[in-house]
Amino acid sequence: MFSRRTILAGLTAVVLAPLSVAAADLPDLGGRSVIVVTENAYPPLQFVDPKSGKAIGWEYDAMEEISKRLNFKLEIQNTSWDAMIQSVSDGQYDIGMTGITIKDERKAKVDFSAPYMRSQQFMLVRGDESRFTDAKTFGAFADGLVGAQPGTSPFYTAVYEMLDGNEQNPRVKLFETFGATVQALKAGDVDVVLTDSVAAKGYVDSSAGGLKVVGGPLGTEDFGFIFKKGSDLVAPVNAAIAALKADGTLDKLNQKWFVDYKMGE
Repeated sequence: MFSRRTILAGLTAVVLAPLSVAAADLPDLGGRSVIVVTENAYPPLQFVDPKSGKAIGWEYDAMEEISKRLNFKLEIQNTSWDAMIQSVSDGQYDIGMTGITIKDERKAKVDFSAPYMRSQQFMLVRGDESRFTDAKTFGAFADGLVGAQPGTSPFYTAVYEMLDGNEQNPRVKLFETFGATVQALKAGDVDVVLTDSVAAKGYVDSSAGGLKVVGGPLGTEDFGFIFKKGSDLVAPVNAAIAALKADGTLDKLNQKWFVDYKMGE
């Protein structure tokens, strides 16, 4: 069962051991301007609130807190996922945040912060789906289609292997944003979206039964902020992440966004 308690437990299993970092020990960036870019398509990490039209979420709160502790002026801009890593690598933005999985191949282009969250991956389907119940039965369902974004793993390990490891498999349909993959799922244009517990919970909670998760977790990934290679912001941000873990701030954000917040209410 895909419960809030399960998701919260998965999210709090962060890689780094808690460190004791007092506020006075954190670097002071002297009020410098820092431009952060995000996608606003990944609830509850960052998304546009349907009621207020304001961009909000876990990462917004975390970055705001980091900016206060490190004393920098925060400016947040928006871009697509497909352009994000390259634009940060080119120095167009100082930091990228959109639940970015820490992967070795991405480290060739950008530097990562320490992990701030660990998430498990699940299969998101329509609420009335009964043709398959997990990765194995989906693999055997020859007509099943997967919605994915370019520039990301088209689907995670278990299903990927079922589809012969071919990223050009005609069962994979590509969309520009993660939100577009979910809309395609709702419309019946694809049958499953492979996502992590973070996004899955947000969409399931706001779907009024229209979406659900099937099968167990397919794998685990760690999220980090990204920076241009050699950025002098990496060490200060890492120190701030350690401080937020040590004093329980990240636990409070998990409670706020993954347990207490109700999308669409």
